[in-house]
Amino acid sequence: MSEQSIPEPQAPEKDAATGEAPAASHPWSDLPPEQFRLLRLTPLPVDRETGPRPLRFVLLGQTERHSKDLSLLRLNIQLPGQQLHRQQNQLEVWADHRRKEVRFGPDKGLNVEPPNRGLGRFLMAQGIAWARRQYAHYQVEGAALPAKDSFNELSRARRDHALRAQGFTIEYSDPLQLKPAYSAPRVNALLPDWNSEKVQFIELLDAAAMLQQADQTLQEQSTQLSKLEERLERLKREDSGLRFTIACLVAFCLFQAGLLIWIATR
Repeated sequence: MSEQSIPEPQAPEKDAATGEAPAASHPWSDLPPEQFRLLRLTPLPVDRETGPRPLRFVLLGQTERHSKDLSLLRLNIQLPGQQLHRQQNQLEVWADHRRKEVRFGPDKGLNVEPPNRGLGRFLMAQGIAWARRQYAHYQVEGAALPAKDSFNELSRARRDHALRAQGFTIEYSDPLQLKPAYSAPRVNALLPDWNSEKVQFIELLDAAAMLQQADQTLQEQSTQLSKLEERLERLKREDSGLRFTIACLVAFCLFQAGLLIWIATR
């Protein structure tokens, strides 16, 4: 992608109440996704903590910008029919060319929905792969991890395992393990791996083939259902005929029994 100059932000006006100037947002902070790819989330067994994990299809959006001083990769996961918070399902990778440093964001941590489906590790792997292709010799800026996952032992274990599997070091500054931080020496020490059995790219032709196969399967099932309904109706008609025959036989038997009793008593 060609380099783009970053417009200089205008000096913010001071707040009347506090007399302090609010922090100016970066010109790239609200960029919408520009490239999209379809992802398939493989159906998994029901998890005791996160519940059912059925087959799902989600959309991966990507935005990339470059300038003399900074480069940005923003990835987000869009769920059909579900509205998410602005920073949910979003990963940012900032490359500072002056400091030769790469930072992973957002600052409040990677919040992924649906959880426990491999999406968090997938996003990190895509961000690492992008950084390794262009800035493998850059240093990685370490940062503190959100403490919200530290209160749940299973969530903390999943998070720490995913980060360590991709080359990050996790350290806790307190004995209760409530203040975690991650770090890494350089970008080339990170691993762009994820569980491809959980999250898979779906190309356009593959998606079309899946829709075609699903339509054929639906037509076949509709034909089979029609045949079963016809057979059921035929069996119902036969059942009605058998019931009438049995009723007639029972009535005839009762008549014969009554007739025999009458003859015997005469």
